[in-house]
Amino acid sequence: MRTSPGVEPSAVHETVSATPLPMLLTIDEAADLLRTSRRAIYAMIARRQLPGVVRIRRRVLVRSADLLDWLHQKRAPSPEE
Repeated sequence: MRTSPGVEPSAVHETVSATPLPMLLTIDEAADLLRTSRRAIYAMIARRQLPGVVRIRRRVLVRSADLLDWLHQKRAPSPEE
């Protein structure tokens, strides 16, 4: 990641992740958040690997709070911890 001189990468990451997410994410938004494809998201849903899936008629949405909690649980501890 390229940053401006004098700006630490962690500070940039915190400002990017500080943008509020909507309560329900579309498949595209969930794919962007997980940095994967729509196809991979649908495969995870089919295998029941993705938490917080909500179906409203034909729409498939993902609860952002459930997805973020799941990501937090999946993260590896940093060496400082």
